Amino acid sequence: MSTPANLQALRRSLAALAGLQLVPQAAPVLATTIEQATAALRSAILAEIPAFQTSGNPQVLPGLSAHVEAHVEAIHGLFGGHGPDDFAFVKDHARLRAEQHFPLEVMLQAYRCGHRSLSHWLRGAVLALKPARVEQAVAAVADFAIEYTNVVSNIAAAEYVARTRLLAEAESDQRTELLSILLQGYDEADGRVTTLLKRAGYLAQRQAYCVVVAQPVNVAEMEHPERPRRIIATVSDALANTSIRILAGVRNNMLTFVLSDLRRQSGWTAAQSGLADRIHPLLDVLGTSVLAGISADHPSTSFLPQALGEAAIALDLASVTARCVKFTGIPVRGLLVHRGANAVKATPPAWLPAFIAADTEASGNLLATLRAFAACDMNMQRAARQLGKHPNTLYARLVRIRDLTGLDAQRYPALTEILLTADCWGA
Repeated sequence: MSTPANLQALRRSLAALAGLQLVPQAAPVLATTIEQATAALRSAILAEIPAFQTSGNPQVLPGLSAHVEAHVEAIHGLFGGHGPDDFAFVKDHARLRAEQHFPLEVMLQAYRCGHRSLSHWLRGAVLALKPARVEQAVAAVADFAIEYTNVVSNIAAAEYVARTRLLAEAESDQRTELLSILLQGYDEADGRVTTLLKRAGYLAQRQAYCVVVAQPVNVAEMEHPERPRRIIATVSDALANTSIRILAGVRNNMLTFVLSDLRRQSGWTAAQSGLADRIHPLLDVLGTSVLAGISADHPSTSFLPQALGEAAIALDLASVTARCVKFTGIPVRGLLVHRGANAVKATPPAWLPAFIAADTEASGNLLATLRAFAACDMNMQRAARQLGKHPNTLYARLVRIRDLTGLDAQRYPALTEILLTADCWGA
């Protein structure tokens, strides 16, 4: 909205024109040239600002013509003695331009360009009256043109920003709702949800979907809204030159991305390379301070809740040495340890506390021996060479382990049992 100071300045300029007997006397003269002034103003704007003609929106040029005509009529009314109104036509135009995503800076440039054309029109009408004080009359017209341009520019900018904010909030709400529906799962019998997904293009055929979740290494950074916004913008920019579609938001303190792309053009064409495989290298743009997990590819939105779980597991296994982890690249052992860790910690085997205590007392040598033995395909000689120890030392350690656990680590099932249990415990 224009401030009282803006309107007061415009009223003072009109009062100065009235004191010089130019308002309302100039109104009849202006009336005779309204059509020419409208055409000249429109031509000046189009000649100086190519954005109006290069816009692909068919409503832009007709909207400009209507707005130019409204300005000329409004100025004619002001010179006819009508006080400034609330400039509703300026507000309506600004809201429309915001909805069209037409650049605000181009609108304001048009007002500045229009100032010159309108000043010329008004000066010609005033001089046609042959005022007694020509210089004062010309100066008063110039002041009016400046104040008028200031008022309409301020009103337009305020309405444009307000409308843009409302549109962004509405879009954010819709995006949040859509993300929630996709990741929580939905009832296909719910017509409202089906309609929403169809309009958003998430029920199209031959699509591939995957989910990416990410967090800063320092999770506390998620408390600052600007940090998640920057990460989302970074990923969006990285995908801008691809055909991959992105829907992003923050859920459960994680940045969550639903990504989709055509799996194949038709049933007769070959499928594209995996979506997760294509995304993986693009996420390098996140840098070293962000960890990410990528789900497997899935053929429909009904699998997205599962994909979210996969991505979360991959994120749990990400680290500063492997910042971006694909679920499909996680070894089965890693999945077993991830899924079994909580159960083992809640109810550990009876032998585990004593074994962990003994290993700690031995500076980790018991577990180191088991891991070397496993890595060397249970070949004691090779394991001894790898550890730089005599084989008898390793045999003695295995006996100690058998006494502690009741498990003979020279047998594959027992060796696997001890190592998996230790990994789940976090030893």
